Amino acid sequence: MRNSRQSPNSPPSGSGHVDPVRLRQRMVRKLEAQGISNPLVLAAMGAVPRHLFVQEAMRSQAYEDAPLPIGYGQTISQPYTVALMCELLEVLPGMRVLEVGAGSGYQAAVLATMGCTVFAIERLRELYQSANALLRQLNFHDIHMIRGDGTLGLPDAAPFERIVVSAGGPVIPYPLTEQLDEGGVLLIPVGAQQRTQRLARLRKNRGLIAREDLEPAKFVDLIGDHGWQPQT
Repeated sequence: MRNSRQSPNSPPSGSGHVDPVRLRQRMVRKLEAQGISNPLVLAAMGAVPRHLFVQEAMRSQAYEDAPLPIGYGQTISQPYTVALMCELLEVLPGMRVLEVGAGSGYQAAVLATMGCTVFAIERLRELYQSANALLRQLNFHDIHMIRGDGTLGLPDAAPFERIVVSAGGPVIPYPLTEQLDEGGVLLIPVGAQQRTQRLARLRKNRGLIAREDLEPAKFVDLIGDHGWQPQT
């Protein structure tokens, strides 16, 4: 039994008696209308209690299609972006996924609900602690939270069949391509200007990397040895 002060299906604070299950169903219908078609993605988006992954004051807005602040200059991506990233990853149940930039832990929860084992790296101590505590509270046993520099990847747990980077960097960190499994997919926002990138999808085939540039993207900065340098 979950030891939680709030059930995953408790109404978001400030939402009156609105049922979050109905809000998620409405969110999923909107995602379908926006072109998301992967049934695993849609089912996971309809199952994960997004309102628990945002600040309590923002919970009434949790199911709107907009990014929301989660503190420390970071945001939780809008539902469409999370769904699109998961769809573009082409994940299947049983895959090992590395997520760089875990933030609140929401995308890791969606991927785990899709049947993946997720290794989620978060640089900021406070976000790592809060996300780890919430994911444990919600019994996500297939998510392993790690605090560290995500641009270095996680060599001790590599290789990974899928890698998703939830922050935008100036280049594609070479440790991540090295830790990508044969036949694997890496998805990352990349571009020379901060917070103005394009999604790049990389595939490894016989040790070679093929890159496909997708749509424009705007993400928080990827900070680390192979990303943007922290401001002093």
